[in-house]
Amino acid sequence: MTSESTDQRLADYERSFRKAGLPLFSEEFSASKDIFNRALPLLGIVFIGELLGAGQLAWSWWQNVLAIAGALAIVLVAIGVMNRARDRAFSAIPSSIDAPELIGFVLLPAVLPLIFGGQIGSAVVTAVGNLALLAVILGVGAYGLPSILRWVPGRIASQLRASLSLIAKALPLLAIFILLAFPTQELWAIFSHPTRGIYAVLVGLFVLLAVGFLAVRLPREAGRLEAEVAEGPPLSRSQRINVGLVMFVSQALQVLIVSVMVFVFLAGFGVLAVDDSLRIQWLGSTGHELFHFTLFNERLELTSELLRVAAGLAAFSGFYFAIAMLTDDTYRSEFLEELTSEMKHSFVARAEYLKLRKRAGVT
Repeated sequence: MTSESTDQRLADYERSFRKAGLPLFSEEFSASKDIFNRALPLLGIVFIGELLGAGQLAWSWWQNVLAIAGALAIVLVAIGVMNRARDRAFSAIPSSIDAPELIGFVLLPAVLPLIFGGQIGSAVVTAVGNLALLAVILGVGAYGLPSILRWVPGRIASQLRASLSLIAKALPLLAIFILLAFPTQELWAIFSHPTRGIYAVLVGLFVLLAVGFLAVRLPREAGRLEAEVAEGPPLSRSQRINVGLVMFVSQALQVLIVSVMVFVFLAGFGVLAVDDSLRIQWLGSTGHELFHFTLFNERLELTSELLRVAAGLAAFSGFYFAIAMLTDDTYRSEFLEELTSEMKHSFVARAEYLKLRKRAGVT
């Protein structure tokens, strides 16, 4: 086998890993090549914007122009010195990001407020902010989140089918709870009366509980999945986290689909079944009408209170569904069946990929 064909096969394997949301299965994955270089446009925009930190609002316009021009000169000289230290032309534009460039991104914009006006607080905030930005980019990219997000659209159709299948099993118990809870004065009061901030906290609480439950349970499921379908050497910690994130996104997508379905059903059901007299009985008023239409000579109204109740019950339904999928053996086996099949293909491909690298002498 020629070196060119081997390189092509290795590239094909790595492309398939990225397509499956598992870029860390590639041995060529590196922070400088696959994360920070791809974030170069964002880092460039932030860096240029921070040149304005050399100015001050208390100065006149011409003083600010001079300060920014001086800051630009300092930055260009610093980049030139860095280029010469790395045996590049003084005026060369860096084509890749390594440790010196990252250090410069953190420190150079922070030094400018110190030079121009002695703004210590601004300097500290700038340095800490840039360091935090790099940490976020590294944390997001190191575990393949961009590849996972690109993988999501291709999964929507299969996730919709899986969600319909799972909700068909969960529907009897879930439907009983929803239909008993929906037409109650207490529930309408809970979701209709709070301010927008408190309402957001109430709904967000269900979301946080569901996310927290998944975050606690899915590492165990990822380990179990690896034991069932793994081929080749054990996964590294980062690769195992990558697998866990794929599982998390897959289940979160199903939970989201189920929650949206519940919301749409309750909103439609409420428009048909809840009229002015019921809203007056439950809320003490007719509510805030968003729009109305006529069907079979009946005036039907959509109110903001109805949407609040529907969204609240949908959030709770998503929380219940997330728990059921990983605690009920029937739901769990069905949820993992399709995902395990796809993962097994990726694990087998990884084993073949590592063997090919070993035969080709690639380290």
